[in-house]
Amino acid sequence: MYTLYIGNKNYSSWSLRGWLAAKLSAAPFREIQVPLRGVGPNPDNLAFSPSGYVPCLHDGGVVVWDTFAIGEYLAERHSGMWPRDPATRAFARSIVAEMHSGFLALRNDMTMCVRERVDVRPWSDALQANITRVEAIWNDARSRYRANGEYLCGDFSLADCFYGPVAFRFQTYGVKPSGDAGRYLAMLLAHPFLKEWESAAVAETMVIEADEPRVIYREKLAARGAA
Repeated sequence: MYTLYIGNKNYSSWSLRGWLAAKLSAAPFREIQVPLRGVGPNPDNLAFSPSGYVPCLHDGGVVVWDTFAIGEYLAERHSGMWPRDPATRAFARSIVAEMHSGFLALRNDMTMCVRERVDVRPWSDALQANITRVEAIWNDARSRYRANGEYLCGDFSLADCFYGPVAFRFQTYGVKPSGDAGRYLAMLLAHPFLKEWESAAVAETMVIEADEPRVIYREKLAARGAA
């Protein structure tokens, strides 16, 4: 059985990606939650994660860290995690790689806080550009593959796992994509895996102020009379 180390479900977007990949594999796994602490690698995590970050997957003596590596490791061992068609699979890997390595403004300006609902507009130009790009990816994917199923590339795949945290961010900050992207957002948020994570996230009681939108945007919200 796999063991997956993750952080707080309310806040840890990277943990969500690894957890969704593990769920998608349909293999049994044990999850161990460790509390997030500050910015950067946690020295306490070095006992199980070479990078000091979560998520981290253990498979006997094999240790896999980084969400892309976890997804690929599981996909090598379990079927159905990437699209079967080579061209579709290449597209799926491309949009996953783009999300994995980019969207800095989205990560920094819209921290994941699953239980929160807050409007912090106006958004910065960089954040708006990131949101526009996500919307374009989603609309493009649904235009290409709508005949194959309801998710980005047809069936639910690793591509959807990597955009799961974006769905929660959009829900938290009131981002409403247009067209097929908006319908996809609703579909993704309704997926049983995301609903399971969301239920656990909103039940958590630990508050990490550095990741709380109402703390990060206290002055902006106060100026708008929304605090």
